Amino acid sequence: MSRVNHPNQPISRSSKDTNSPRFESGNQTAYAVGSISYLYLSGNQASVTSDDEGNAAQAGKKDALPMREINYRHSSQFVPILDHLGVSLLISTYAAGKVVSVGLSKSELTLGFSNFQQAMGIAVGKDRLAIGGPNLIWKLRNAQELASKIEPAGTYDRGYLARESFVTGNIHVHEMGWGRDGELWIVNTLFSCLCNLHDAYNFVPRWQPSFISELAPQDRCHLNGMCMIDGKPRYVTALGTSDSPRGWRDNKSDGGVVIDVRSNQVVASGFCMPHSPRWYQGKLYLLDSGRGRLVVVDPESGNFETIVDFPGYGRGLAFAGQFALIGMSKARETSVFGGVPICNDRASMRCGIVVVDMISAKSVAYLEFESGVEELFDVQVISDSKRTVICGPFPNEDGQTPVWVVPNSQQIDRMPL
Repeated sequence: MSRVNHPNQPISRSSKDTNSPRFESGNQTAYAVGSISYLYLSGNQASVTSDDEGNAAQAGKKDALPMREINYRHSSQFVPILDHLGVSLLISTYAAGKVVSVGLSKSELTLGFSNFQQAMGIAVGKDRLAIGGPNLIWKLRNAQELASKIEPAGTYDRGYLARESFVTGNIHVHEMGWGRDGELWIVNTLFSCLCNLHDAYNFVPRWQPSFISELAPQDRCHLNGMCMIDGKPRYVTALGTSDSPRGWRDNKSDGGVVIDVRSNQVVASGFCMPHSPRWYQGKLYLLDSGRGRLVVVDPESGNFETIVDFPGYGRGLAFAGQFALIGMSKARETSVFGGVPICNDRASMRCGIVVVDMISAKSVAYLEFESGVEELFDVQVISDSKRTVICGPFPNEDGQTPVWVVPNSQQIDRMPL
């Protein structure tokens, strides 16, 4: 029996298998299997125990509260790659309403879950995070000096604590990024613009595509992805160039575009529902999501080339060292995905992370959610941290011990009244 103090310590076990997801490399045969049940707790005295089959049971409480079981597996190279890079990952799960922290403990994979309703874009800055939701944006601060003291003590090397939330209203927040000046840039999908925050307003529109004629809550082009270069938005992705309410849906199979924010010109087109533009080693990459592809784009010519195919709807792209980490999702049974090529074989679609070696242009590892999570939105890398903990706004629901950070007397004396 293994003991779990809260859901950031997973229940896991290992096995061998020859049935791996369909990736281009096709040679991942060994993987570890894990199962997590995270609790919605009303207090911090409960604990979780598991039997040898990974079945979780609540101890110390008479009436067990609802649990959601998440089953996952990963290839044999996933852990060694994270270990080599010295990083942990943050993943937003959208439909499941969680931010997942993926890390290592004594060379074993760990997954922690924090409640953030319909979590979408994650912006990682120096000692801070922002997490987008349906009506608000959460801001978190890194409490480096406290991370090792968060229960279980000595487990974490980075800890982000929720500090404030900003009410935007339901603007369909997608990707976000921190600017060099500390401003948070937000892809405001409902209003087809990039925006910032100001405490007197829900949002401040800063940029719109040239083909959008007015600021209106109509999701005209489904602006969704943003590439930051030198602390400023430089490229964005949209699912179409429509100027009518939800008009992008009429041509979603190949109407996707990349727009240069600086020139406000479409620099590449012909994508199927593109997401997650990123600048890596002097080149522009994005996910041709509806085709399940990572592509490299030449903004000068508009040409693009496929790097690798993967078995899922792509959303979320991050780079670390020589590797790309790509978020894959299963497609919802809605009309939005009708006619999308990747959905022609729904049975083969996977939800998880695929790791691509950018030198060999092959998939070399994966983390797959087999149940409990079917959609991811964002994937971010936390550098120089093998295990990160998120202390979110709802510690009881997360099964965490509440954490308070208070200034000492010297710090208080230096603060103005």
